[in-house]
Formats: sequence, C-alpha cells, structure tokens
Amino acid sequence: MSNSMSRRNVLGLSAWAMVAVALPSASAPAFAGSTWDGLRPEVFGTRAIESGLGVVTLKAPFRPADQRAVPIEINTRFGDGRTVKSVMLVVDENPSPVAATFQLGPNQRKFEVKAHVRLNQETRVRAIVEASDGALYMASQLVKFAGGQAACAAPPTGNPEEIVANMGKMQLSDVADLGTSTTIDHRVRLSISHPNHTGMALDQQTLLYIPLRMITDLAVRQGDVKLFDMNGSITISENPVFEFDVNLTGAHDVAVTLKDSDGTAWTRVLPIRAGS
Repeated sequence: MSNSMSRRNVLGLSAWAMVAVALPSASAPAFAGSTWDGLRPEVFGTRAIESGLGVVTLKAPFRPADQRAVPIEINTRFGDGRTVKSVMLVVDENPSPVAATFQLGPNQRKFEVKAHVRLNQETRVRAIVEASDGALYMASQLVKFAGGQAACAAPPTGNPEEIVANMGKMQLSDVADLGTSTTIDHRVRLSISHPNHTGMALDQQTLLYIPLRMITDLAVRQGDVKLFDMNGSITISENPVFEFDVNLTGAHDVAVTLKDSDGTAWTRVLPIRAGS
C-alpha cells in the first residue's frame, strides 16, 4: 500500500480523530521514538489522552495462533453519568493502523466489543475511548508475532468464485454464556462473509495483486435503536467476526448494513434467538 493510501486510511476513518488541538499531553503514555509518536498527532492532533485504568480494558493474545484473525476485545464503562461516544482500535505497526472506529448510539454508559483483526508483525494494539464530554482514555497491549507471512499480504482462503458467491452473507448467533450475560444484556456474534481484500495479496494463479476491496462501513441497529456504526479498514480480518451485547428487553432482531469500497451494500435483518 502506498504511503498516501495509508495516510488516507489513518485520517479518513473518524471525524473526531481529525480534531486539531495543541501539543501532546504529558498524561499520555510516552514511547520515545516509537511508531505511536508519529501516529498519535496524525490521528488525534494534540488532544490529551488519559490513562484508561478503571475506564477501558483491552484483551488480546500475547502470541496469537493465527496472525490473520487475532481476537481483540474492548470493554469500557463509565459510572459517573458520562456515556461512551466512540471507541477506536489502533494497531501501531500495520499498514492501516486505525483498524476500526465504533460510533455509538446515545445513552450507552458501557460498550463491549470483540473483533478479529490482521496483525502484520509484532505490535502494540490500543483502544482509545471518547467519553460524551470529549475526554479520551487509552489502554494498550503488546502482541508478539508468531512468524509466517505478513497477514495483510496473505492470500484469501477459498477460491475466487466461492468468495464472490458468499460475499455479504451474515449470521447472528449466541455466544456461550461466560458469566457476563444478564437478564437484560446478552452477547451475540455477528459473522460476515467478505474477503476484505487488502490490495497487497497475490492471486496464486495469475500472480497479480488482488484489487483492494475493503469493508468501509458497518451499521448495526436493534429495532430502532442504534447499537453502533463502524468505519473499517484492511486491518479487519477476512470474513470478519464481531461480538457485542444486545438488550433482551428490546426488539427481537438486529438490522445490519454493510458497505465496502466497491460501493456495494448489503442489508440483513437477523433474529435474536435468545430474545424471541
């Protein structure tokens, strides 16, 4: 990917990520000479980023088994009356470091999401949460590289005909109860068929680069209630998987609209089995 395309992916995913302010805050973690030193002002300007301790937790495998689909989980909550406005997932060393930005619906004091991403090499991953008052909080974790081919250049699985035939298919399933569900909140898993082509993988037959075709937008609604809008990038894995909570007192279905960089859109209305 060219530097100009990488920069567009960094800067074009989130309106709030482009706000320009003063100098980097002394309260944010400093990694002298790191990729984050250059990335942070491009994405956040000079907005202060506070420690996420007590506000946001980030879970990722220290040495993932598959660099092409690494599960990253973000949990954030405010107990002081503020709500969660947005959550950004950043992968420092990837060609498109801003993996995804989740813009939440109103009045959400907590948000939990799990997504599968590609990791190109050893890197820090970060979750940056924006509160309703504009304050930013961050948690980060180092993820080791298990070796093998860089994930963004890895060829897609399956043959091209099957990939095209299945593109846009979606499934909503229950997540096994891990003790986090309540009588109101219930965890579901959204599985999407889409190659999320990076533009950096070779077709194994033609030996030509497979054109970029990435997920740009994902809108998730429970009835009339906005759960989140996501802006995506090539860092999201092939056939992406997202886990999030639905409210069992709300509508018994989830409407999902997916858009990609080719301008194609798919909309599916999926039943919530636990709520029916």
